[in-house]
Amino acid sequence: MDEETQNQLTAIEVEAELLLLARHQAVENDRLRNGNREALTALRKIARTTKTSVSSPFESIMKEIGGLGSKPLVQEVCTTCGNHDSTESTWMTFPGTDVFAQVPFHAAHTILEKDQERLDSESKKLQSLVKEKTLMISEKGALSDKISPEVIRSFMTLKDKS
Repeated sequence: MDEETQNQLTAIEVEAELLLLARHQAVENDRLRNGNREALTALRKIARTTKTSVSSPFESIMKEIGGLGSKPLVQEVCTTCGNHDSTESTWMTFPGTDVFAQVPFHAAHTILEKDQERLDSESKKLQSLVKEKTLMISEKGALSDKISPEVIRSFMTLKDKS
């Protein structure tokens, strides 16, 4: 085997390894996201709220405009806590540790929601990385016997719509 072919195969193997690592990380990320989602659902059950059951700050403003008094015009309402006592303690374990801590209810769900946002953005980055590596491997001809580069390129142009 000549040196150029060997270098091409090495480059393809490196890209394939990076692709497999990205896929593995995406699976781990999804596992963590599902755990966070379940924990947030459990906290909402404790507070007896859903994502849409707590009125938005705008709705509370509109209700209070009718009777202006000494009350503040805008009352912050947490969409997860609702009318639940946000200082009530709840147990939680922090990601990546085996340590349980008793933290206020509001702090627990705030930590989980921020972690969920971070995991969502990481998931999108990993999905784009997997697409990029797959396209790179396809353009180098490693997948040409199974999937043509044109088909993979057409998959790359697909976009998810919210």
